[in-house]
Amino acid sequence: MTTRKRKKSLLPQSESGCDQTDGEPLKRLGQCQSDTNPVHEHLSPYFSTGESVRLSHSFFSQPCADLARAFLGKVLVRKLTDGTELRGRVVETEAYLGGEDKASHSAGGKRTERNTAMFMKPGTIYVYPIYGIYLCMNVSSQGEGAAVLLRSLEPLSGQDVMRGLRAAKRKAGAKILKEKELCNGPSKLCQALDIQRCFDRRDLATDTEVWLERDPERETVFAGEMVSAPRIGVESHGEWATKPLRFYLRGHPCVSVLNRDAERQMQSSTDLHNTEMERTA
Repeated sequence: MTTRKRKKSLLPQSESGCDQTDGEPLKRLGQCQSDTNPVHEHLSPYFSTGESVRLSHSFFSQPCADLARAFLGKVLVRKLTDGTELRGRVVETEAYLGGEDKASHSAGGKRTERNTAMFMKPGTIYVYPIYGIYLCMNVSSQGEGAAVLLRSLEPLSGQDVMRGLRAAKRKAGAKILKEKELCNGPSKLCQALDIQRCFDRRDLATDTEVWLERDPERETVFAGEMVSAPRIGVESHGEWATKPLRFYLRGHPCVSVLNRDAERQMQSSTDLHNTEMERTA
């Protein structure tokens, strides 16, 4: 995701590319069916036993930065109206703490019609437009006005459909997107999964069109795989500009923006730890 310096947003969640309008939702494969979908238990095709891997309210009910880290490695699923399920592994997030966090839409406890979802129960989806045409998806956590921005995914299934959804709003003759380019930014993610404005205030733990799963092939993301770095596009927010509230999987090709300084510091800490372990062995 490229930061656009000519405009400021209260949340850098609002600075990336996504092809949705601020008016009527785009009428495409995955158009919204209902804002009051019934609860159902999703059974992952990964398990022949029929074991549920869908994450419940208890997963989302944790402090914002903890939830942002916990999202890494989980699988976001989007079910379209024709039954197609698009899947992507979360590889990058940002935490917006509300309250004193000046980079947040809810800074100072400010509550508006637009950011209401940030104050709802953990697991509530917060979708908002930027520049009138793009969307970003967040999920509320514990903490008044706190939410996690989903920045990037690794496409797992439905890549051709994702590519078609992305291409629908690109210029004619544009090059075919590589797989790593399909969801490598918060608004690109929304476009590729057809996340629409009407998803705002829905419950990610119970919705039938979008939900989060454990990945049976990658149950745990270890601390050594996770980079903590400053968030994107918050340079104008004082001390909050440098707080390491962006989290991503180290070396992953689908991450929107790598922070080489943070990665070098992380490697230095790892090397120092290993040296100390060798000395005491």
